[in-house]
Amino acid sequence: MCRVLAYIGPEIPLEDLLLTPENSLINQTLDPERHPELQLAGWGFGVWGESLLKPDQPLIYRRPVPAFHDDNAAGILPSLQGSTMLAHVRAAAYDSSVVLADENCHPYSFADTPWIMAQNGDLSNWVLLQRELLQHCKDEYLTQMAGNTDTEFLYVLLLSLLEDNSDEAVQRAFEEMMRLIVAAMQSLDLMGLTKMKMALVSPNRIIGINFGTGHQGETDPAGDWKELRKSGPGTDDFVLSMVLEPLYLMVGRNLQQQGSSFNFEDTTEEKATSAILASEPLTESYDGWSSLEFGQIVFLEKKGEHVTRRVNTLNV
Repeated sequence: MCRVLAYIGPEIPLEDLLLTPENSLINQTLDPERHPELQLAGWGFGVWGESLLKPDQPLIYRRPVPAFHDDNAAGILPSLQGSTMLAHVRAAAYDSSVVLADENCHPYSFADTPWIMAQNGDLSNWVLLQRELLQHCKDEYLTQMAGNTDTEFLYVLLLSLLEDNSDEAVQRAFEEMMRLIVAAMQSLDLMGLTKMKMALVSPNRIIGINFGTGHQGETDPAGDWKELRKSGPGTDDFVLSMVLEPLYLMVGRNLQQQGSSFNFEDTTEEKATSAILASEPLTESYDGWSSLEFGQIVFLEKKGEHVTRRVNTLNV
């Protein structure tokens, strides 16, 4: 499974998020704490910033090489800063069926929507499930598909179900998408485990989603992810543990770079100015990080100088 990182707040050098932290996203390519495999199938980021020549459009960079092996990273990142960012490193099976191409790297960005998307996830049998799901997809998004990943298809399906861009509409669209997926699984007798740890990002907004299904397609799989993880890679319990594990949040103010680490100044949430959503904490210490548990959706938004946070329970 992949790794995701999203940020909103005052403009910050991208290297402070992607390169220099002790558990930076690029370091997670080689040494992810919460995943047994390397993340070698590509990487990318999207960023908005007032210092960019087109601040109202995301600057998208994607490359189908391991992030640590991308000779552009060290040259590009120190020259960029942004106030909204979504980045991703891609994991994929180690076999010849995996297509390594720019089009299969996240984040995905389509015309006629403010949202870009990346996820740490997997939709089993998604190619066959399309037989039931394509009828719910709008042509304006289907015609923009350029790759062959489940995430890009889910991006199409979710955008197609959106009534508008409000928090409430996004939650309703995701819940409806999950109901349609489970119904398709049942109709085609393709019940299986899914993992959807998504980040939808637009200027000054992050919506994080932690959801999925169990091995039989159930939307309320049971288990303690830490105990399940002990079964070891290659087991059903281990895979389920990755479905049930949390995403991580840090909300605060005055992000301070301290060598290979950083922290936020302790403050009340009413005074927070920045927020990070991540597959893994970017620091060795988990101090200051909170969890987005399985079954939850978080809405982070920067209004003026302050960041608000709201967590809801998904109803599927």
